[in-house]
Formats: sequence, C-alpha cells, structure tokens
Amino acid sequence: MPAVSKGDGMRGLAVFISDIRNCKSKEAEIKRINKELANIRSKFKGDKALDGYSKKKYVCKLLFIFLLGHDIDFGHMEAVNLLSSNRYTEKQIGYLFISVLVNSNSELIRLINNGIKNDLASRNPTFMNLALHCIANVGSREMAEAFTADIPKILVAGDTMDSVKQSAALCLLRLNRTSPDLVPMGEWTSRVVHLLNDQHLGVVTAATSLITTLAQKNPEEFKTSVSLAVSRLSRIVTSASTDLQDYTYYFVPAPWLSVKLLRLLQCYPPPEDGAVRGRLTECLETILNKAQEPPKSKKVQHSNAKNAVLFEAISLIIHHDSEPNLLVRACNQLGQFLQHRETNLRYLALESMCTLASSEFSHEAVKTHIETVINALKTERDVSVRQRAVDLLYAMCDRSNAQQIVAEMLNYLETADYSIREEIVLKVAILAEKYAVDYTWYVDTILNLIRIAGDYVSEEVWYRVIQIVINRDDVQGYSAKTVFEALQAPACHENLLKVGGYILGEFGNLIAGDPRSSPLIQFNLLHSKFHLCSVPTRALLLSTYIKFVNLFPEIKATIQDVLRSDSQLRNADVELQQRAVEYLRLSSIASTDILATVLEEMPPFPERESSILTKLKKKKGPGKVPDVEETKKERNSDMNGSTEPASVNSSAVTMSTPSTSTDLLGLGSAPVLNSVAPPSAGGSLLVDVFSDNSPAVASLAPSAEENFSSPRIGSTDVVSDDPAAAVHDADELVDKFVCKNNGVLFENQLMQIGLKSEFRQNLGRMYIFYGNKTSTQFQSFLTAVICQDALKTQLNIQTKQVDPAVDGGAQVQQILNIECVSDFVEAPILNIQFRYGGALQNMSVKLPVTLNKFFQPTEMTSQDFFQRWKQLAAPQQEVQKIFKAKHPMDTEVTKAKIIGFGVALLDMVDPNPSNFTGAGVIHTKNIQVGCLLRLEPNTQAQMYRLTLRTSRETVSQRLCELLSEQF
Repeated sequence: MPAVSKGDGMRGLAVFISDIRNCKSKEAEIKRINKELANIRSKFKGDKALDGYSKKKYVCKLLFIFLLGHDIDFGHMEAVNLLSSNRYTEKQIGYLFISVLVNSNSELIRLINNGIKNDLASRNPTFMNLALHCIANVGSREMAEAFTADIPKILVAGDTMDSVKQSAALCLLRLNRTSPDLVPMGEWTSRVVHLLNDQHLGVVTAATSLITTLAQKNPEEFKTSVSLAVSRLSRIVTSASTDLQDYTYYFVPAPWLSVKLLRLLQCYPPPEDGAVRGRLTECLETILNKAQEPPKSKKVQHSNAKNAVLFEAISLIIHHDSEPNLLVRACNQLGQFLQHRETNLRYLALESMCTLASSEFSHEAVKTHIETVINALKTERDVSVRQRAVDLLYAMCDRSNAQQIVAEMLNYLETADYSIREEIVLKVAILAEKYAVDYTWYVDTILNLIRIAGDYVSEEVWYRVIQIVINRDDVQGYSAKTVFEALQAPACHENLLKVGGYILGEFGNLIAGDPRSSPLIQFNLLHSKFHLCSVPTRALLLSTYIKFVNLFPEIKATIQDVLRSDSQLRNADVELQQRAVEYLRLSSIASTDILATVLEEMPPFPERESSILTKLKKKKGPGKVPDVEETKKERNSDMNGSTEPASVNSSAVTMSTPSTSTDLLGLGSAPVLNSVAPPSAGGSLLVDVFSDNSPAVASLAPSAEENFSSPRIGSTDVVSDDPAAAVHDADELVDKFVCKNNGVLFENQLMQIGLKSEFRQNLGRMYIFYGNKTSTQFQSFLTAVICQDALKTQLNIQTKQVDPAVDGGAQVQQILNIECVSDFVEAPILNIQFRYGGALQNMSVKLPVTLNKFFQPTEMTSQDFFQRWKQLAAPQQEVQKIFKAKHPMDTEVTKAKIIGFGVALLDMVDPNPSNFTGAGVIHTKNIQVGCLLRLEPNTQAQMYRLTLRTSRETVSQRLCELLSEQF
C-alpha cells in the first residue's frame, strides 16, 4: 500500500475532531456539527470547483459525523467523484465513504459500479484491491450481478498479483454467502483449485476458504482439491517452524491454513488413491505425535494454535471413521485433556469423545475413560462441561456398563442444575429401557427417577413405563408390589401416583392375596392422596376405582359411597362430575359379566419406538443425540398406535391420561374429542392459552370441551354435504370466546384448530391455525367462511385460501380480515373440507365473532356516567336481566370478564362499592353505539342483576345475552 505523504495529512479534519472532543455538552456538539455541515454544504454548492484534497477532507468530515450517529443526506456524489481520482488517498476515502454510507438501493449504484469496473480493469493492484474490498463490504445483490463474472477471471489470471488474488478470493467468498445463486460454476473452478499449490501462503489460505464453501454446495466440481490439500498439509506439518517464517505463529507453522485444509478434507470421504490416503494418514499421525511433544513455549497463544490444529485433525479422523489406529490414538489424546486445567479443553474433549463413542472402532477405547468422566460429573464447576459429561456417559453406555452409568446419573440428578435435569431424566429413562436385561431393574429405576426428579419426568416417561409393564407378563406382579410400597411414603410425587393408580387398577389383584396389600388397603392408600392431586390425576384415580369394582367386588359398596358423595357428583369440574356419575351408574346397573367385559384388562400395546427418544432428539436438535444404533423416526400421533396408555376399555371408560399427540399449535393440551372417550380433564386448563396464566384470567370461559353440544363427536360424525348442518354447537362456542380472543377452537383425532384475533374499532383480524395431528397428509384441503342471510350485509370477511396439502404433523395459517358494517346477532360459519386416507372429511364450526369484539372502552367520571345513564332512560334503550350465578362469585374474576368483554371498568362510580360499572362504544361502519352497563351481584342469593343501556334496542339485547352467559 502506498505510503501517505506528509502533505496528505488533513489539518482541517484534525481540528474538527478536536473541537468535537472538547465539547462540554451534547448541545454544544450538535451546534458545532451543524455549523460544519453548513460550511461543507456551501463548499459543495459553491461556484468554485473543489480540488481533490478538499473533497477528500470534507467527505472525511461527513464520514466522521455519520459515525457519531448523525444522519448525512448529501456528499454522496462528491464521494463517487473521488473514485475517479488517480491519487490513492482520495480514492481510498471515496471507497470508504461508499462502503459505510451508500445504500444498495441508491440511485448512485450504477455510477459506483462504473468506477469499480474501471479500477478492476486498470490492472493497478492498489486500485484493484480497493475496488474488491468495496464490493465485499457492500456485498449487495446488485454488485454480485455486476461483478461475479469478472472476479473469477481476476482470481485465476496468470498476471494477477498475489495480494489481488487474496482479495479476489475473499470477495468471491463474500458474494457467494450473500447471493450463492449468482456465483457461476465454470472452467475457472478447475483452475482455482490449483491455487492450493501457490507459493504465497496468503493466497492459499484465502483460496482454501473459498473452495471449502463452494465444495459444500458442489462437491464434484472441487473433488480434485483433495490431493492438493493433502499435499499442502503434508508440507506444512512436516516443516520446521523456521521454514515458514512469515506464517509461523508462536512456533506453530501456519495454524490457520492447517485448520482450513483439514476442514476442506471433511467435505469428502477418505481418498480412494492409496498414496494420497497414506500421505494423509502420515499427516494426521504427525499432528497427534506433535501433541505429545513438550510445548515450545509457555504462552497461551502457542497452546491455543497447537490445540486448534489437533482438534481439527481429530474431527477429520472421526469424519473418515476408517482408521482404527488413528481413532484409538485420538481417543487416548482426548482422554488426557479430560483432566486438563483449562476448562475449554475439557469441554472440547468431552464433546469430541461423544462422537468417537458412536464409532465401532473407538467405542471400547472411550469406555476406558468412564471413571474420569464420572469424576468430572461430580467435581466439575462449569455446568456446560457437566452437561457434556452427561452426554458422553449416555453415548458410551452399553449392556456392560448400563447399570453403573444409570446409577451414577441418578446420583448426580439429586444435585444437578435445574437447566439440565429434564434432559438427564430423558436419558436415564432411555438407557434403562434400552439396556434392561431384567425389567424389574427397569421398574425400580423409573420409580426412583420419579422420586428424585418427579417434576421433570414428562408424560412420555411414565406412559412408557405403563406400556412396558402391560406388555410384559413377567413384571406385572413385581410392578404392582413395588408401586404399592412406594405409595406408602408420606409424600410422593403426583407422577408416581399416576403410575401407581394405573398399575394397581390393572394388576392390583396380583398382590391382593397378601393381607398387607388387601383390596381395601389398596383403595384406602390411593384415596388418602386423592384430595391432594390435580384434576387429571383425580380423573385417573376415579377410573382406577371403577376398575377395583370389577377386580374386588367386596369393596364395591365402599367405592360407590365415594362416587356418590357430593364432592364427586357435584364437583365444580365437569370432567370429574361426569366420570363420577357414569361410573356410579355403571357399577349400579351393570351385571358382573358386563362389568368384566367393559373393564377388562388392557391389551398389549403395539411395539414401537420409544417416544422418549423422540422427545430427546427434539430437545437436543437434529444430529445432537449420540446413539450407536440407527433409530427410526417416530410417528408421534398415529391414529391406531398411540404411544400413551389407552383407555381402561376402548368401548366405554377412559383412564384420564392426557394425549401425547403433538400440540401442533402450541396452544396447550386440548382434550381430544372422539367417539371413544370423554374429554381429558386437562381441558379446563385451556382457558386462555396465549396470555399469562393469572388466576383472574383462568376462569374467563368454560372449559374447552364445552365447544360442542356433544363431547363425543368422532371424525366420522362430522361428514355432511350441507356445511351448516354439521356446525358444532354455536352458543357454547360463542360463549367460550366472548371475553377472550385466543384459544383452541376445535380438536378431534385428526385436527387441531386454534385461533388468535385482534380487533380495533370496526375492524378485526383473525389468525386461524390448522394443525394436522396425524402422520398422513391432508389433501384437497379447502376452507370457506359462510355468512348466512342478513349476516352477509352486516359483516365483510376477506379470506386468503390456504395450501391444499397439509403434511402430517404440520400446521398452516389462514388470515381473516373482518369489517363490522352494522350490528349483528349470528356468527359466521367456518367450513373445512379435506381428504384423509381417501375419505372426505367435512366439518363446520362457528367463528367466535361477536358484537362485543368491536367495543372501544371509554373512561368516564361518576358524574358523566350517571348523566348519560339518565339520557338513555327510554324503555327500548334498557335491557335488564336477573339470573343465577353459574360460577363462583369472585370479584377479581368478574372484573377480568368485564374488561375482557371490551368495556372500560369504571372504579368508584357506583355508590355501592360491590357493584360493577362499565362504558364503551360499539364501532360499526354505519354507526357508533354508546353502551353503559351495571352489574349488581348478590352473594347471599348467588344471583346477579345485569342492566345495559344503549341507543339501539337490538344492541342492548345482544350484549345482555352475551355477557349474562359469562357469570
């Protein structure tokens, strides 16, 4: 690069920078900058032509002002003019200004491109470097289109200087990253490979980076680079530190080039040519040998450079996975790093050994370090290193050491960091199942797992235990005895109670002969923990009780007394109430034979891949879970082979086990509505899935199973030629969404539909998510929104059609734009048609578009409220309704519902502080309707009186109907 002469120093720029630094305040700085901008603007617009030095100085000042954070809206043309200068310093400032300030969409881009082309054609190496640097810095698609044909020619031209070749290679690499489709493959590709033999190591380094990136996309084009890379690598690793004086870094010859060459070789399989392969093996052996030599310097830079080359060489050895000797040596070298004082080295060693453990050649060598890894798990202070130690134990586990590794992981689990507990639980569960020789050990391990970390044991884990116990006769009695003993602890985790309830309900008869575990003792043990459980677990225990009626007729009366109690028959949760009523009726009227048939033992589950492994893969990401054996991809929600425990009997009664079907929409676990079973008790938790789970909001709507008139609609029940004929009950669905905008709209065995909506004045937007819960593609997927009769003129709804194919396990989104033209009563109908397995499916649901969605809340004082209240005193303007409370009368919940209804909740307005008042305006395209409401609760009588006053009778009536259903 040419030296800057003394005359090139810009005194004016130095003075300006000094003035800025001396400013005492922000205002003073802005004042000085504005003064300078005015001066520069006048100079650029003046009649007197500026010389190159002045232009450069003023452009530099503009650049400095821009870097201070101020906008620059002039001077671009002067910077472009500097590109035509023959002085290096002026051209350099011009390119610098363009690289920093010029937008790729600028009108000047054509002039800039012309200036760059002139410099590239000048054959002046300094100017060519400046132009190439500018192209790489801007990296826009327009520049890629203009120069991707020219830069390869410069790169492979015989008369191009080394510094320009470096810049050209790196510039082409940058353009390939930003616009890979514009970089042409041609005859230059074979010539660029030969740059690996260039005498200038800077050119070789830049070319290696370019070839590595291009080879990942087009390996065949660059496969000749393998032999050249091996040759160059061989020369580097066998050279002394003095041979490559300019490229030796702390006694390590060309470490960066070595790493890049090793990465390039990882793009290809082992060389087929015996000579090349032998030479590469020698290189790798030399690198491993050098790692054993005493360090030539105590400085950290030396060890970092040396280890960088070593780890990349080990990565190549693992990638080739064909030289047993090298693999074992690499493993031994990594083993030495496991106890190194440098944390980063320990981390990298564990990470690399995880990969080595999956190789048949080095698996045994990795196992020899098991004690070191276990010690690291216990003593390591860095949590990320401990996590890699867990990964390595998981990867090196086989039948010979499974019990030792599982025991160590369980011991560590008691003190493990919360961030990695779930992952450890999954790995312990997988290893215990995969390498279980004796399934009694498997049962003990999982129960111990639940005891130690019950909060982190996912549903997939305890589902899997039940599957295995049901499928293996030899372990059923032992499992029943073990869970019975575990449940006798004063405090046990709810997951343990789920497993115990399920297993005792199926196999409690196998231990009933022991007086210590008689039927009544089993029942009393489970029922003693009943009131401490969540609703889904209680529902499961109720199913266990009805199973006991079949297994142990002698305690039938005791169980019927429990089912008949008010706490069950009048339970606030509809799921528990329904089960108690149905089970009591079933136990009372059914004969012994019918009970035995309905409540028979669960049949074996079909053998499938464990869902726990799939969950671990999803948690770690693709390719992150080391495993010796190839695993099949699990179909997570197959209709006929679900991975969760099924109902106690498929024709009548269900254990309340939440479905493991993938929650495609991220909306929570909505109950699966089908012709087999009642909804899951977890449905009531689905109240407001998009918002914070505050207690006030959690009661805003009925549970999700109330969407439909019958909770047992199967996928075959919704087929109809008339879209309106199959509408799942309108009023219940509308009521659910009156005070909220988001949630699960519909769910059955095939599909989950969720929605998220927002409204402002008379406009709304609704996002509908259709999730395919099966593993089979939905074909001919078609949706339509139907507005019947008068609704066509009252609402305008615009829809965008979705993709006609919805893949298994996938979801698609549809957006509806809604305009309220006038007040309305009915809701639009969403009709969905598609083909599943060749059969036409047709279902319709009412969209929760209600009049109150177009409310705008209005704040009012007490005086304004009652003044307006008196103005709306005409009989047709007021609607009043007195009704009995359907839900507990909670003040905070009532406030949340009124706010969710859309009006402003007015505090300190009503003289009676227990009353609620609200105000808002309904916005339609044709008219705006003001609304005042007053809600008067009577807690003693459990009654409400709701009064609404609006200027339109129809609006008052509709709003009263909608709001009264919420309480």
